[in-house]
Amino acid sequence: MGRYIDEILQPGEKVLYSTNAHWMFYLPAIGLWIVVLALVILSRMATVEGLVLLCLAAAAIAALAALYFTVTAWFHRFTTETDVTNMRVVHKTGFITRKTFEMSLDKVESVDVEQSIMGRILNYGDVTILGVGEGKQKITTIAAPLAFRNSITAR
Repeated sequence: MGRYIDEILQPGEKVLYSTNAHWMFYLPAIGLWIVVLALVILSRMATVEGLVLLCLAAAAIAALAALYFTVTAWFHRFTTETDVTNMRVVHKTGFITRKTFEMSLDKVESVDVEQSIMGRILNYGDVTILGVGEGKQKITTIAAPLAFRNSITAR
């Protein structure tokens, strides 16, 4: 399966910038994997048989939840594409059901970036593209939002 942008490029159109959903989608999974590790270590330190089994059972449940969050975060990042070409901005999410929006660079009126404190530290944020006659499109939690904005506005 190729990238969506490669399937829809027009003759003479080139990809100038590509970005994706930020890796912070993995943070819940990372936190749960840390809990799993702590529970396994705790089970090795426990001397009471019932406490060992309780720690291992809790670790198994947390591992299943961590695996679920890991797979869903990976799938979200795998199925999300955001690109800027020399002609338009293209954003695609989804695998079986697909949601896309495309906006001609000539129609872009403004590009706004919103970043929280954590977003500034980890370099992610939300980008809102306002188009002339096109409406407003918001792309949430993308990596390097300022570089993405600059690739749209620097023409």
